[in-house]
Amino acid sequence: MILVVKSGGEKALPEWRACFSEVAPELELRWWDDPKLDPAAIDYALVWDPEPGRLAKLPRLRAIFGAGAGVDAIAADPHLPRHLPLVRCVPPEATQRMGEFVCWAVLSLHKDARRMAVAQAKSDWDAFDPPFAAADKTVGIMGLGAMGLRAAAMLRGLGIPVIGWSRSRKLVDGMECFAGPGEQAAFLARSDVLVCLLPATPETAGMIAAPLLGRLPRGAGLVQVGRGAHQVLPDIIAALDSGQLSGAVLDVFEQEPLAADNPAWAHPRITVTPHAASLPSRLDRARYIAGCIARFERGETLPNLYDPERGY
Repeated sequence: MILVVKSGGEKALPEWRACFSEVAPELELRWWDDPKLDPAAIDYALVWDPEPGRLAKLPRLRAIFGAGAGVDAIAADPHLPRHLPLVRCVPPEATQRMGEFVCWAVLSLHKDARRMAVAQAKSDWDAFDPPFAAADKTVGIMGLGAMGLRAAAMLRGLGIPVIGWSRSRKLVDGMECFAGPGEQAAFLARSDVLVCLLPATPETAGMIAAPLLGRLPRGAGLVQVGRGAHQVLPDIIAALDSGQLSGAVLDVFEQEPLAADNPAWAHPRITVTPHAASLPSRLDRARYIAGCIARFERGETLPNLYDPERGY
């Protein structure tokens, strides 16, 4: 079986090969642009941002695996062979890393880590007392999939109160959950820190904007680890400048890498991170994808299938 790879550039292929040789030695890995590779010989594809139309030219292709939890760039292909399963890559390590990142981001906002970083850059001994303990503030998580639930569990393990919101009703032991547009305002009003972990859909595009931010408690924090398309950056900056937001950790942007002249870089209340929240190791992703291929070969249902009706 041949698995063609387009993730991390051609320089990453030796590492991908080493990882798959450990977990699925029967798979033959080939580079996406290998001129010697017969397109008709490819069984599976592991991709991040394939050129539109390329996947449709693989006549024997049986399943497509995204290299990350988001498959926006793959699903946007107008020629995508939609009869094939498209699997989002959500191995256990990804949810763990996301939980770690969200905990770090929330605590950074509570302890005003950005203020300390700015002071250090100026060699300024800016002594101050954080005005509250993290346990005094409620974190609201938008998006209660695998990532959101793991982040919620880890925050609660730190003694931080957590509530959740999702499009459809979720029942989570020990956590109050809100659902649908009708309950969103009540959820936002209690979210001292808002964590966005929503998928990218037409409904969520531009969601993190002035109307939503205005429903948060004054001085709330924002952790954006969903998709860049969710946020209207000028509205976030305006909310920070007005005091409606006290700080923001932004890991995703509509255009990445973030341009050097983007105002987010220098804003004293924004921590910019380079889309680093939950990327698992290649070995963990290889283990997950190899397991999916083995299930597929046995005729079993694949996990984390992309649903075009839901958009994720």
